[in-house]
Amino acid sequence: MDLSAIIAFRSSDCVQQILPLSLKLPPQDNATYAKRLGYVIPAFRNFNLTVQDIVEDVKACKICMWLSASANSTAGEYLNEYMWIMEFDKTGEKLISMKEFVDTAMQKEFFPKLQKSLAQEQQS
Repeated sequence: MDLSAIIAFRSSDCVQQILPLSLKLPPQDNATYAKRLGYVIPAFRNFNLTVQDIVEDVKACKICMWLSASANSTAGEYLNEYMWIMEFDKTGEKLISMKEFVDTAMQKEFFPKLQKSLAQEQQS
C-alpha cells in the first residue's frame, strides 16, 4: 500500500468514519487516518481488495462498494469485508468523506492480535 498515494486521493478536509458507531471509533481527519494507516501498513503483506459490488450515483458524486480483503500479516491471516460509502467533490477527483463499515467480529478478534504483534515488533 502506498500511503502517500492514498492520502493524495483525499481532499484536505476529508473525514473518514469507521462504522458501526457501536465500535466507538472517532472520525478521522487526514492526519489521524495517515498516522493509523502508517502504523499498520508494515504488518501486512500481499494485501488484496476485491470489489464484490458497486453502486454509483454520479449526480450525488457518491459510490457505495462492498469489498473483501485478504492479506498475510504479522498477526496471521487477514480476511475481512467492508462496505464503503464514498463521497467525492464536484470534480469527482477528491474524496471528501468516507464511511467505512467493517466486519465487527473481525475488528474485535483480529485487531487486538495485530496491536500486540506490532507492539512486540517495536520492542525488538
